[in-house]
Amino acid sequence: MALTIETEHLIIGSGIAGLMLAHKLGQFSKVIVIAKGSLLENNTRYAQGGIASVLGPEDSFEQHIEDTLEAGAGLCHRDIVRLVVEKGPALINELIALGVDFTRDKDGSLELPYHLTREGGHSARRIIHAHDLTGQEVLRALIEVVTRNPNIQVYDGMFAVDLLTTDKYRPQFGSNSCLGAYVFDGKQNRIIQFRAQATFLCTGGHGKVYLYTSNPDVATGDGLAMGWRAGCKVANLEFMQFHPTCLYSPKAKNFLISEAVRGEGAVLKDAQGQPFMHKYSPLESLAPRDIVARAVDREIKKSGLPFVYLDARSIGAEKIQAHFPNIHKVCLEQGIDMTKEMIPVVPAAHFSCGGLATDSWGRTTVSNLFAVGEVACTGLHGANRLASNSLLEALVFADRVSHHVQSFGLPPIPETRVPDWNSAGTIPTDELVVLTHTWDEIRRIMWNYVGIVRTEKRLQRAFDKINAIRNELQSYYWEHQIDTSLLEVRNLADIAFLTIRCAMKRKESRGIHYNLDYLEQDNTQEPLDTLIW
Repeated sequence: MALTIETEHLIIGSGIAGLMLAHKLGQFSKVIVIAKGSLLENNTRYAQGGIASVLGPEDSFEQHIEDTLEAGAGLCHRDIVRLVVEKGPALINELIALGVDFTRDKDGSLELPYHLTREGGHSARRIIHAHDLTGQEVLRALIEVVTRNPNIQVYDGMFAVDLLTTDKYRPQFGSNSCLGAYVFDGKQNRIIQFRAQATFLCTGGHGKVYLYTSNPDVATGDGLAMGWRAGCKVANLEFMQFHPTCLYSPKAKNFLISEAVRGEGAVLKDAQGQPFMHKYSPLESLAPRDIVARAVDREIKKSGLPFVYLDARSIGAEKIQAHFPNIHKVCLEQGIDMTKEMIPVVPAAHFSCGGLATDSWGRTTVSNLFAVGEVACTGLHGANRLASNSLLEALVFADRVSHHVQSFGLPPIPETRVPDWNSAGTIPTDELVVLTHTWDEIRRIMWNYVGIVRTEKRLQRAFDKINAIRNELQSYYWEHQIDTSLLEVRNLADIAFLTIRCAMKRKESRGIHYNLDYLEQDNTQEPLDTLIW
């Protein structure tokens, strides 16, 4: 009989959403956290810029709300925006109490001792940060508090394969409930059945579905794919945000040049060293990311060079080294002194504004299954995320979900026996090159046909190609034994399929979905959100 592990709460994912939720749930119940790799390998670790929150005397909730709504191009859910913005300061104070060492302002007052920076789309300085390694510092503090709590068990090197749901085994119950997950233990090469009263998907994003991305290799959309396969509603996956300034270097894969660098005065320039953003927005280099990414993409195609430049020299060497020490260090390692030279940059897939549709308490359309962080679509981001709102969202919804579970409890789960994992008749994965080739093919299709600029013809071509790949993978998956590469490629193919479906359904250009065949925004579509099953 296969190993079964039971707990009250099962958290799949170990970034800021998963660890903050574990910290809060672990104060009153037993929690298991599953990490795909180590606790340090997730999107949170690579978050440079910081967390947006109203902390300064010249800022206000209303300004932050309006900035978020403006960036979201009419698709943000105003009630969710207000909820998240107004909860922000309290959650920042919680992080400080947990030991997060945010950057201090040498000239700051006792009331506001922390340095705040500004990023594109923000009307005020409201980004609190830990130099340019904010995510890493937040993770450090959360890992310390989580690993000290005896109520919390962490299992690393564990890959969730699929969710356990009642409709698979006892459909007569009528309401689909989550029972836990089948999890692949790569160390022991076995499947473990984790059973839980409530399951929380905190698995982050899926940037690796694109050829160029700022995301780490683990960001393959596993939670999103599992949730959809289990029956969750999916929303707004056409809105993949492309970060405009990823370092162009074959040696420094996935390295972002934080938007905060532009917030401090860096300017985008073309191949001749001339500023160009004034042609695209009155906000110039501080325009929202969708505008900047399209402008960079257009300038690259015009010049024939594979990059444009970011000129940070006007910031000054002392300020660069004080506020962006890691970016300065990495650029130096690539032979670029950003205090004296311009930085070559390209756009890269960065953050998904869509995901598993949730309500204001983080509940999905499957009972006893929650989604928190980038894997979820809460309605905060709309058609384009305002910079540094993502870590804020993860913190607020971790708090909301914990409060809901503690205050209102959970629906009862019907007693049902879930069968053990059956791998009878399967054979070992014989040629990994098949999976590597398929992975590369999916990512190139998505980059070329479902990228920054789209057309109906490109989307249809991508849909046909991805469908063919998914059909091939379906047979391959059931014939071969489980391994990490197979699971990731399977999930990427599902994510690509869902993204294309969403993009084909939206017959307009809005935010970060830009379709040359439908250039105008259409406010007559009902509902405004793209929803698919």
